Amino acid sequence: MQTSTIRTLVNCLSHTQSLARLRVSLFISTMLLFPGANAAEDVSSLIQKFWHAESLEARATAADEIVAAKIPVSKLIEELSAGRLHHDGVPTGIVLDSRVSDTGLELPYALIVPQTYDPERSYPVEFMLHGGVGRGPWEEGAIYWRRGYEALASEDKITIVPAGWRDAHWWHEEQATNLPAILRRVKRDYNVDDNRVTMSGVSDGGTGSYFYAFKQSTPFAAFLPFIGNAGVLRNPQSGGGFWLFFENLRSKPLFIVNSENDPLYPAASIEPFISILDRAEVNHEFTVIENGGHNLDWLPDQIDRIETFKRDNPRDAFPDSVQWLTDRTDIFNRNHWLVIESRTSDEEPAIVIATRSGNKYEVNASSVGQFSLLLSPNEIDFSDPVTVVVNGEEKFSGMVEQSSATLLKWAQEDLDRTMLFSAELAISLED
Repeated sequence: MQTSTIRTLVNCLSHTQSLARLRVSLFISTMLLFPGANAAEDVSSLIQKFWHAESLEARATAADEIVAAKIPVSKLIEELSAGRLHHDGVPTGIVLDSRVSDTGLELPYALIVPQTYDPERSYPVEFMLHGGVGRGPWEEGAIYWRRGYEALASEDKITIVPAGWRDAHWWHEEQATNLPAILRRVKRDYNVDDNRVTMSGVSDGGTGSYFYAFKQSTPFAAFLPFIGNAGVLRNPQSGGGFWLFFENLRSKPLFIVNSENDPLYPAASIEPFISILDRAEVNHEFTVIENGGHNLDWLPDQIDRIETFKRDNPRDAFPDSVQWLTDRTDIFNRNHWLVIESRTSDEEPAIVIATRSGNKYEVNASSVGQFSLLLSPNEIDFSDPVTVVVNGEEKFSGMVEQSSATLLKWAQEDLDRTMLFSAELAISLED
């Protein structure tokens, strides 16, 4: 064999060995980055297992598996944002279901899904809270919406009609947990536009809409209380007795309708409340139905305005400024990326007003022991330091590390692909 031929064979063999070593190196690198996930489809399957989990326990288990896989946070955010949260082959039309609360109470609800529902299209969702919550429990086969579910049917949105009664008023904590849980379940099954979830309500349902606007507005884009009265929430005999902080209503816009001759809540009795909204600079529209009673006879004439209001007010998942007041820290203590963790006074509400500009947070706080800021890569440059100034004093300045565990913790809580948080920064004011 000629020397040149031998040299060529040796060079080919060396090149083949180099390629083999390169493949092994790439394989090992992939395994180091994604232990237990050998390819991109394995990462995606983990994400789908997380989104499609049938229970909180199953989703927590899926989250643990994702954390164990050591997927880089940037890749995980990309996969979570693009993940297919919903299922195919889901029922359409009127769908009756229920969930059981932690106390064992069965809480029925109805979904009105477009007959032409397309899983490739995202749909707005509207909660519709009925009135008359002082009645007894709903019997099997009862229709929670007096005018019939067909009256709420639309090919352009999904409507959720929960059941409320004297043991489960809209402003009871049982429902305060139930309604967000129903929303998460609907998101698991249907393609929901996360930033176009609204809450409407009639009579007691209108009062219930006020409750969520005052207490836990984060998932919602807007609130539409019809012929209701927020003052009911102050009355302990109604199951309420809540502190109401009008500053919280600045978080989301309100479309309010009351009737002139309503024997329960005449428009004139609501006007002092509207005056407070004006002084508090709450974004709202107030409509008085002339000669109207305690009914929805006016609705056909107002429906175009109502739908325009909802279209014009999508949710901003990451507002630059948030404000929140709360008298509790076990519940009702969050507004988007702000969570109030502890209070320093039982006599005064905890108050936090926070504004973000780039990586800097300016915060004014009162009666607060500790609060947390939830940080999103959509808003924060994690390659630069984050600074937090509270009441004129710098409380934190430094690098913040993103965490898969934190990302999945809040993804489980919100089930919201448009509002992901990869870091949580706790600020203590009790030092």
